Amino acid sequence: MLATSIVEELHAHYPDAAIDLVVRKGNDGLFKGHPFLRKLHVWDKREGKTRALFKLIGTIRKQRYDHVINAQRFFSTGLMTALSGGKETIGYDKNPLSFLFSRKLKHQIPEPKALRDHPVKSDAVVIHEVDRLNDLIAHLTDASRPLPKLYPSDEDRRSVDHLITPAGSLLEDPAAPGAPQVRYGSDPGAETLREQRVVYITIAPASVWFTKQWPAEKWIELIKLLPKDQRVLLIGGPGDAELCERIAKEAGRGEVLAGKLSLLGTAALMEGATMNYVNDSAPLHIASAMNAPVTAVFCSTVPAFGFGPLNANGRIVERMEPLYCRPCGLHGYKACPEGHFKCAWEIDVEQLVD
Repeated sequence: MLATSIVEELHAHYPDAAIDLVVRKGNDGLFKGHPFLRKLHVWDKREGKTRALFKLIGTIRKQRYDHVINAQRFFSTGLMTALSGGKETIGYDKNPLSFLFSRKLKHQIPEPKALRDHPVKSDAVVIHEVDRLNDLIAHLTDASRPLPKLYPSDEDRRSVDHLITPAGSLLEDPAAPGAPQVRYGSDPGAETLREQRVVYITIAPASVWFTKQWPAEKWIELIKLLPKDQRVLLIGGPGDAELCERIAKEAGRGEVLAGKLSLLGTAALMEGATMNYVNDSAPLHIASAMNAPVTAVFCSTVPAFGFGPLNANGRIVERMEPLYCRPCGLHGYKACPEGHFKCAWEIDVEQLVD
């Protein structure tokens, strides 16, 4: 999602260029109908990781690209880049095959130990991942900071309306004088509907990593304190539904939408929320790409790594005082290495409500 910032910047400078993107199967739904992409190459590892990789490399070589830009630091994408046949191959020096690239740049991210020894103050300037990504194309553009962006379709937005405006739901009167209108599609003849002004908050409580996930008990406590006149919608993938169901049941309120929306449908939903509460995980970057209000809870990781909210309507919540073991790593762990998980438990729920 953050790499869409590169797409935005390249299109702005080269509106007639053919821009293609390589993604792993499962992430391709983010780019359905993207207006600036000519082609989406999907690496489907279910076909056999190595076999699918070389099949994809063969497809890429046939395109005869002028520039191949590698936004990752993995061996597999390094091999993809080195064998692409591109006139210019660009990537980070941390990629194990970077010596085969025609242009390589430093990927500067603070080491966890350095941040434990010298915590970064909240008002310090932080190099964000989009800045590191922009370094890859600065020689092709003007080096101005781009922002990521996603493009939900009219169908994605309708799917959201269908889920959050069921018959009998509490809506402001759509026929009231001066009520705003929303038009689906740019065609003047497109269907025009009165905006159904549902007021809601979303919560994305899950994370792939345990130490990046605020405990369910905390989310439950938060929901009990949220305004009663706003609906609470729990979002995530199909695998997050069980956690969301538990949270909604124990909180006594909350509607579980986990697994019921596409990635772009989720983006459309978050865009219309009063607030989106997330962990340091993918929904945070969806919010940034949709310029949606977001409050991000950082447990074992820290914003100084460069993955925080990108817009002025983004807020960060973390443990108020430094902790000797935080951050314990860049990505998180399946369990707290110290066994106490104080970086999460000692975040006051009132910090989020405020």
